[in-house]
Amino acid sequence: MIKREALWSSKTDLWSTPQDFFDALNNEFHFDLDACAIPENAKCERFYTPSEDALKQPWNGRVWCNPPYGRDIGKWCEKAQNEIKTNAEVIVMLIHARTDTRWFHKYLYKKPNVELRFVKGRLKFGWGRNNAPFPSMIAILRGEHDAES
Repeated sequence: MIKREALWSSKTDLWSTPQDFFDALNNEFHFDLDACAIPENAKCERFYTPSEDALKQPWNGRVWCNPPYGRDIGKWCEKAQNEIKTNAEVIVMLIHARTDTRWFHKYLYKKPNVELRFVKGRLKFGWGRNNAPFPSMIAILRGEHDAES
């Protein structure tokens, strides 16, 4: 069992989405899949856990994704681009705003199907006492089937 304290500290790359922040986005996008969750922090009834490995699963419908903030975040952005072309209607990702990285430029920046929203200030994730040590952004990937496109 993972200790709750470790989930929201610098000892982990898992950061639980603040509920009010998610609720505002869910009111806009109406998510039906949380692509990266554990039972304690899942934002949708349907979700993938680390043991199910969302990078190997299909992402269908309207997808919320707050991926692990480690070195593999580029793989999550690549997966989102692949899934938006084949399965998903819309994918909304909460990620750290690392505009100097290869993954940002390769999968998000200046892509016609991507809208970027930078979060003002620093989020307070999960049960954390302090704000995140990094800025955040929302990447919205829209597929051809998205009614909002």
